[in-house]
Amino acid sequence: MTAKRRLAAFVDASALYPALLRNILMRLAVDDLYRAFWSERVQDEWTRAIFRDRPDLPRAQIERTRRLMDEAIDEAMVAGYEPLIETLTLPDADDRHVLAAAIHCRASVIVTANLRHFPRETLSLHGLEAQHPDAFILGLFEAFPYEVVGALNRLRRALKNPPMTPPCCLPRCRARG
Repeated sequence: MTAKRRLAAFVDASALYPALLRNILMRLAVDDLYRAFWSERVQDEWTRAIFRDRPDLPRAQIERTRRLMDEAIDEAMVAGYEPLIETLTLPDADDRHVLAAAIHCRASVIVTANLRHFPRETLSLHGLEAQHPDAFILGLFEAFPYEVVGALNRLRRALKNPPMTPPCCLPRCRARG
């Protein structure tokens, strides 16, 4: 993949929380279809939400997933953005860290399910746009259809618990939003 093809995207916790969506976004990044970024704070947010919502899941499993994500994508972890936070304004002040980190890593997209928290007018001042994860993945598919299908097939084959056969793949994606 050439540098020109690698869209830089900061991935918000809302896009990392659902396991299947997280797996899809990770596979697409590992296959070099885009350059993924996140911060320690984003990692903390989605893992805290899982611990809160799914106390039945072993803590070690979630921590392992988080560690593997950091190891799988070089330079995904954004740090040093903190001084920008106080200079930014968003409808939800708690999301300013996402915008600050996206600016700091020079992303062009924030992948988030919380689009209303990231107004177009504010983001455009920083050369950014917010995209829902579905729209982001569809955009990658439109740009690189064969590569995205290949990546999703590799992901599907890698999923073992439960296994994901081709006929059940799309309905499971739809069921999870």
